[in-house]
Amino acid sequence: MAETSATRFLQAHGIPFSEHAYDYAAEQGRKGLIAAEELGIAQNLVFKTLMVVVDSKQVVCVALPVAQKMDLAKVAALFGGRNAKMMGPDKAQALTGYKVGGISPFGARTIVPVVFDATLDALETFYINGGAQGFILGLSPADAIRCTQARTADICQPHA
Repeated sequence: MAETSATRFLQAHGIPFSEHAYDYAAEQGRKGLIAAEELGIAQNLVFKTLMVVVDSKQVVCVALPVAQKMDLAKVAALFGGRNAKMMGPDKAQALTGYKVGGISPFGARTIVPVVFDATLDALETFYINGGAQGFILGLSPADAIRCTQARTADICQPHA
């Protein structure tokens, strides 16, 4: 069993989870897709974690299916803001304590609001980064939402 801040956080909250390791590939924009392919998990079940800044002040952790693209305007509106942008990798790493490609909504150094895409509501189990590159966790959406005090919302761009 791998030990990360994310696994310690989930254990402390009594949340059951499964662990899944894969060969990490730092291919920009494809990390989550590669994880899903390597592990044989449907893309809609594997979520990526992104750090976002709303109106240059509110930091938010956003999680959505790896094959989807985030709609920054929807995220901004969700937090009463006008615009949102991706946080730079160095700031994201410093804020969360995780390396990019390993950022998890669980056990981050700094607690920020968490939003999961609404597609999570229809799933029994989903998979998300476990706090290290090449390491994801499987758990129930209800447990993930409860332990992070997250909300779900439509945060993805419409399919083209």
